[in-house]
Amino acid sequence: MQPFSLEQRDSPPHPNPLPPSGERGKDDDALAVKRKGLPLCPQAGSGAVMPAKASLRHRASATPPPPQVGEYEKVVVAARAWIGTPYRHQASLRGEGCDCIGLVRGVWREVVGKEPCEMPPYSPDWAEVAGRDLLMEGMAAHFLPVAEAEAGPGDVVVFRMRSGTLAKHAAILSVDGLNGSGARIIHAYWGHAVVESWMAPLWRRHVAGVFRFPLE
Repeated sequence: MQPFSLEQRDSPPHPNPLPPSGERGKDDDALAVKRKGLPLCPQAGSGAVMPAKASLRHRASATPPPPQVGEYEKVVVAARAWIGTPYRHQASLRGEGCDCIGLVRGVWREVVGKEPCEMPPYSPDWAEVAGRDLLMEGMAAHFLPVAEAEAGPGDVVVFRMRSGTLAKHAAILSVDGLNGSGARIIHAYWGHAVVESWMAPLWRRHVAGVFRFPLE
C-alpha cells in the first residue's frame, strides 16, 4: 500500500474502516450486531462508561493544572517506542500490533499504570453501531479535558473524521501545540503501522477534543 499523503486526500483517512468483506470474520459480523457500545470500559450489557475513581478525582477541577516542564516527556518517549508497531484491530501490544485506541491504552499502562477497567471486544464499526459519541465520553471519564489552546506534547487529540460525525480516532501530540506550525502526532490507523507525522491543516480541522494523561 502506498504511504498516505495528506496532499492526495480530501480528508484524513478513516482509522477503523470495515475490512474488505472477504477479510471479515463471523466474530466481526456478530459484534457489529450485538455490541451497543464502544470498548471504553462499559458495564456488561449496559453500554455505560465506568469512570476511574482516580480520574474523577482529577476532574474535580474544571481546568487541569498545566504540566510541569519535562513531566510529559515520558508520555512522548513511551509513544515513540510504539512507532513501527503494525496496525491490529483491538490489539494493544508494543511491537506486535495495536489500533489507535490500543496505542493510547499501551502508553497509559507505561506512564500511569494499570488500565482503569478491562476493555471488552469491539467491532470496527463500533461508533456506528453505538450511535453515541462514546470515544469522547470515555476520554472525558479517564483523562483530563484540556482547552485546544493549552494542548502540548503528551496530550491525546481526538478527531472526528468528517464534520458532524462521531469521534473515531485518537493520536498523541508529540511536538508543539495544536496551533504550532511544527505540531506532530503519533498514531495508528488501518493499513499502516504506528507513525509520527506532521499535523497538517486537514488534521487540525477535524479535532474534536484534547485530553491529558492523569499523571500524579
